[in-house]
Amino acid sequence: MVISSRCYLSNIVLCRRFLHHVKQDSTLKPNPKPNKKSVGKSSIVSNSYASLLQACKDIISLSQLHAHLLITGLDQDIFVGTKLVSVYAQLDDLKDARKVFDKLCARGGDVFIWNVMIREHARNGFCGEALELYYQMQGTGIHANNFTFPFVLNACAGLSALREGKKIHSHIVRSGLEGDVFVEAGLIDMYAKRGSIADARQVFDEMYERDAVAWNAMIAGYTQNGFGFEALAVFREMLVADVKPDLATIVSALPACAHLGALQQGKSIHDYVIRSGLESHVSVGNSLIDMYSKCSSIELARQLFDRMSKRDVVSWNAMIAGYSQNGLADAAFTLFHQMQSLDVKPNSVTVVSVLLACSHLGALKQGKLIHDYILRNGVELNAFVGTALIDMYAKCGSLKISRLLFDKMSHRDVVSWSVMIAGYGMHGHGDKALSLFSQMQQTGMKPDHITFVSVLSACSHAGLVDEGWHNFYSMTRDYNIPPIVEHYACMVDILGRAGQLDEAQDFIKRMPLKPNTTVWGALLGACRIHCNIELGEYVAKRLFDLNTKDSGHFVLLSNIYAAAGRWNDAAKVRTIMKDRGVKKTPGRSFIEINSIVHSFLVGDRSHPQSEKIYATLKTLTEQMEAAGYVPDMNFVLHDVEEEVKENMLYSHSEKLAIVFGLINTNPGTSIHITKNLRVCGDCHNASKFISKIVNREIIVRDANRFHHFKDGLCSCGGYW
Repeated sequence: MVISSRCYLSNIVLCRRFLHHVKQDSTLKPNPKPNKKSVGKSSIVSNSYASLLQACKDIISLSQLHAHLLITGLDQDIFVGTKLVSVYAQLDDLKDARKVFDKLCARGGDVFIWNVMIREHARNGFCGEALELYYQMQGTGIHANNFTFPFVLNACAGLSALREGKKIHSHIVRSGLEGDVFVEAGLIDMYAKRGSIADARQVFDEMYERDAVAWNAMIAGYTQNGFGFEALAVFREMLVADVKPDLATIVSALPACAHLGALQQGKSIHDYVIRSGLESHVSVGNSLIDMYSKCSSIELARQLFDRMSKRDVVSWNAMIAGYSQNGLADAAFTLFHQMQSLDVKPNSVTVVSVLLACSHLGALKQGKLIHDYILRNGVELNAFVGTALIDMYAKCGSLKISRLLFDKMSHRDVVSWSVMIAGYGMHGHGDKALSLFSQMQQTGMKPDHITFVSVLSACSHAGLVDEGWHNFYSMTRDYNIPPIVEHYACMVDILGRAGQLDEAQDFIKRMPLKPNTTVWGALLGACRIHCNIELGEYVAKRLFDLNTKDSGHFVLLSNIYAAAGRWNDAAKVRTIMKDRGVKKTPGRSFIEINSIVHSFLVGDRSHPQSEKIYATLKTLTEQMEAAGYVPDMNFVLHDVEEEVKENMLYSHSEKLAIVFGLINTNPGTSIHITKNLRVCGDCHNASKFISKIVNREIIVRDANRFHHFKDGLCSCGGYW
């Protein structure tokens, strides 16, 4: 433990002054025959020592004071002894806390000292020991009180021990404390943390009296379990019940708004925060930054961040994560460097947020710099950080490094396995993804619903239809995981890409869940691949009925019409988009050169090297055409002359980024491109020709998967 010299000296001086006073006062010596006067003084002394114990901020000063208590015999005082146990535990020395506790309990002890030991073991993560202490206390005949049970319930939550929690619930009923607000709030919290939200709600509904703590527990429970609508409904009920929201209420309700993207509700809560004078609290400011960021109001988040009079590392993390989540990776990098310049030390959450920005842009060199920072600065390389690194390397095209890190992990959780499986899937290595999934099962690690999304996506990208069906049914049969809408969407994608459009449509009809835009969007994408206009129109109508705002759905339908030469229908789709206020997401391609990320739009001439880029592209196009390349006009969505179409394809963002990479890297090095949308068919074909002509590997990550172009071939094998 590192102790500052100032803190150490102040505690030593404090102890010595008090101990000098002790030597001058005979009443502080053990008194074998206490009288009323001595009892009064003894109480004062106990309180004084308890205060002095609380002032100890390190083990050295506490040990010195403990030694004096042993000399005076005051360590046997139950009040002083309880405080001594508490302070040892607060300083993370549970071993010495237990020694003092055992000595006191040998002389009797009381419920308060048992409560301290149970609480501190649970707080320090020793939840099993906390439960064991509770049962030991019962064996001594000491009855638990309304403080004991919340600590025990907290231990149950920490152990994921729902069955044990229900057992404690029965003890509470038998003890007659079921109506205690403090205890009932603990029950709500325990059930919610273990995912048993229905039991939490039942306890809440049966309460005779609810204070702010109970309301907060219920709101937090819904939020933690992803029930944003229900969390905000309870928040409104709280207001109707005239219970004043406090700090804990706000930091529980705002994440619900963030989860739902409920910007107006979030702004309403922000207004309440301002009226209540709570905005100055750092935790509230952090929650507001997170809410605005996740509601895509990054400007408001930054304004709030800049206004904060006091920021902690969580504030910086929230803002950096906000930039990363909103695709503003450059801003995330800038803020990360600014944070360090102000001597705010990044933690594991910070580096994970910055790694997310690297993943978004495919900024491999930036990601490697962050990895180097982690190693140089002693950031804990736990499963959280390790998994983020695995994800970053996989999404930046370095699958070998990703797997190397995965293999070196000392502890892998279900997320680590899921991310590595997903990495193989997005690179088209379905066989390796399934092999790793099998290895995961053999280790005894149980997959969750996210793991199965990774597995099914891998099957989709590799065309593994039979394997997809097997794993879809395995979810419920072998792991009792009911499929959610994402799993159904994966199966539709698997069937659709394989050309089994009728089977995919029939599968949707038999879904027990209502198909959403993700499910119908997967089928529409398949209609585009297989040029099925009739089914495409049917699916598009379903999407329009769901009031889709995803411009990609409109573009897919327009693509279907354009490929069939139905230009009037394609124009109607653009009109519908305009009427509904849907704006097409512009295609943008990114490439990292010397740790700087460059971005390109279609027809982009804003780059300083534009003249050289277009001159090189012209030469390269002539070489491609000589090698047999023919532009695919089906990927131009406007009814214009063929020459105009060719010029429009000529300046797609992917081609500009590739040529920029060729100009600014050494011969033989690979080119890494990231595109925010699905790569178009013409650019996919052109990339194959370019890779052969320049003898380079071109790695393109689009919105769906990776394409490794080499020697005129693509790793997807045309299955994308």
